[in-house]
Amino acid sequence: MTANDFIETKAPQLAYYGKAFLSNQLEYKEIQLYMWDVLEEWQHLTEITPAVECPQTDTEKVFWHLLHCFDKWPDWALRGDQFLRSQVNECCDYINIGGTLPQSCIGVRP
Repeated sequence: MTANDFIETKAPQLAYYGKAFLSNQLEYKEIQLYMWDVLEEWQHLTEITPAVECPQTDTEKVFWHLLHCFDKWPDWALRGDQFLRSQVNECCDYINIGGTLPQSCIGVRP
């Protein structure tokens, strides 16, 4: 599995979780568990195949940015702060349907 394959698999799942979280259909704990699972799988993947061999796509940048948002901000901030809420929503939409890269999206590989 390449880094691109990994992101193509994981990004839609994260976008689904993000949308469910924003609509109060998913607990924040579930996203945190997903985040740690993703990071563990990423670590395993990069031990086998160095990810630096392929450049980051815009989808990958949005994916890592969104994952970082869920790590950095508590649930009450993501639900209540209109800027953060909008940013999460835009990132989820970009992953799902494409379009223009969300502003201030600076996701990098761990």
